[in-house]
Amino acid sequence: MPGSSNGSTSTKTMGVLTVGGLVVVTAYTVALGSNGWLWFGWVVLGLITLAMVTTHSA
Repeated sequence: MPGSSNGSTSTKTMGVLTVGGLVVVTAYTVALGSNGWLWFGWVVLGLITLAMVTTHSA
């Protein structure tokens, strides 16, 4: 079905964005010091990704 393929693609895209976001936030923290808002944003992105994976599996 075309719809199920699209859901898998968007979940994979969110996973890539989450991992990429972790790399960016970590690099920022190493270079310029910790920023709580960046880490908070990454946690929210991770939770959204986790929710997408969970609902896609169900």
